[in-house]
Formats: sequence, C-alpha cells, structure tokens
Amino acid sequence: MAGNPFPQSKEQLLQAYRTMRTIREFEERLHIDFGRGDIPGFVHLYAGEEAAGTGIMMHLGDGDRIASTHRGHGHCIAKGVDVVSMMKEIYGKKGGACEGKGGSMHIADLDKGMMGANGILGAGAPLVCGAALAAKFRGKGEVAISFVGDGASNQGTFLESLNLAAVWNLPAIFVVENNGYAESTSRDYGVAVDSYVDRAAGFGLPGVTVDGTDFFAVHEAAGEIIGRARKGSGPALLECKMVRFYGHFEGDAQTYRGPGEIDHIRSNQDCIKKFASAVTSAGVISANELKAIDGEVLALIERAVSEAKAAPLPSASDLLTDVYVRY
Repeated sequence: MAGNPFPQSKEQLLQAYRTMRTIREFEERLHIDFGRGDIPGFVHLYAGEEAAGTGIMMHLGDGDRIASTHRGHGHCIAKGVDVVSMMKEIYGKKGGACEGKGGSMHIADLDKGMMGANGILGAGAPLVCGAALAAKFRGKGEVAISFVGDGASNQGTFLESLNLAAVWNLPAIFVVENNGYAESTSRDYGVAVDSYVDRAAGFGLPGVTVDGTDFFAVHEAAGEIIGRARKGSGPALLECKMVRFYGHFEGDAQTYRGPGEIDHIRSNQDCIKKFASAVTSAGVISANELKAIDGEVLALIERAVSEAKAAPLPSASDLLTDVYVRY
C-alpha cells in the first residue's frame, strides 16, 4: 500500500466515500419510489452534488448550525441526521425526523445542528445570521452555514443577510451551490455578475469559487473559511460549481437541457467516480473496500425503506403537537 498523498486520513476518506454513497443511493431510491407513487408530496434530489455537502460538513460538529434548502436530503445526511428517520419523514410516517409532518422539504434535527430544510428560496440565510449571532455570544467557536442555490442567491433575503453578517462580523458562511439552473432558468441568463464572489465583495466579504464536483477542492476551501470564522474573522461566501443529475423536482421534463447533457455530466462530472478514481489510483483505498461500503449502504437504504413503509401514519391527535414551544 502506497503512502497517503491526501491531507485527509484513510479513515476520513472512507467516511467521505460512505457519506457520498449514502446520499447517492438514498436519492436514487427516492427517484424510483416516487415514480411508483409510493411517496407523498414533492421531492427535489441532491444526486450529483454529494461532494459539496460532504466536503463542507466534515468540518462541522453538532454544535455548528446549518440551514438547508428544498434540495436538502444531502445536507441532512452529511450533517449526521439518521437515515431511517429521514426516510420515515419523507414517507410521512410516525418516527420520522419531524414525526411525519414535515416531509421532504422540511426535515430538521436540532440535536445535530440541522435547523431545517426550507421550501422558501433564500429563507435559510437570515436564520443563519441569528444562529451565528448566538454562536458569537456563546464564544465556543461555533459557526452557522446557509446553503442556497444559484436561483435563491437572487433573493433579497439572501443579499440582506450578506450585509447583516458583514455588519455584525458574524461567524456565518454562505454557500452557493451553483448547479447551473434556477429551476429551468440558466444561471448565465438570470445572474448579472460573472461570479458569486463578486457579490460577496460588494458586501465586504471574502469569497472563493471551487469545483463542487471535486471533494478535495471543496474540503480544502471549506476548511479554510470555517476555520477563519471560528477564530472571529467574520463571514465569507463559498461558491461550489456543480451539477444535478435529475430535474429541479421529480417530474421535471427538463426540456431546457441540451441533447446528451445529462449523459455527459453522469459520465464526466460524477463526483463519486472522481473521488473513487483518485483514492484507488493513489493506492490509499482498494476497490474492494469501496465495494464493501457500497453493500453496507444499500442494506441501510433497504432497511430504511422497509421500516418507513411499515411505520404507522400520524394520528389525528398528533396534529397539534409540536406547534408551540413550551418552556
């Protein structure tokens, strides 16, 4: 076995692969089950974007907060939310992360620092300012991270949050997951600046753009930005240029995509394939080790689906629970 040329340990690399593979198989299974009519509500899949969520979240602990988007399953898994409880939530069952009352777009787990996915574009950014302000006063070096897509980055709430975070010097990081499309509108058509780093600079924030399909690039950049925020140096913006394998939502006809575009990105811009090729070529991890993880992940997803289908639905008496906070 050759030496390890990566800054991550072998154990960290194995965990990164496990997380990315779990996200991928979770989403691929939802794609199948939603198409069969097994899942209620609306679903937006994170498949293809696994390297970004994983590379960022590996730097976080349970005390660090994140606010996610309507495309939030990958963020949840990477932040440590239980996969079985997530599946039950998506199926609308008791025992789900929100007892089956939130569904795909509203999974939350405050114990893990996951403040929730959100169906309102850009709505997580001001929430993160609040979480970052609380972290600043606690003084434990915690950070808060907002995820938005390229479409949500045009929302006034997002831009106002950049300004507020800069004015208050908050330990907040704003991640723009730029997958090229705001639903069906090309990023090149809907955004005036060439780079989201330009927007950060307009509010006095440092920013960096990375290849979001490269786990190592994301992990390195996120580590520097998060470390900077933990030391009290204030907010920053991270743009991850990435791709999504599926449409904006399940059922999206994707007529806005060019011929062969999806086949091309699956063949040439698959972040998991790129990661596996890098670690096996370097001799750090064997193909058999990755294959073993694949099997374990598939078993986990199968168990999650089985338990979700078998779980009971919420009862009428559950309707008004969890509405008000009781102190």
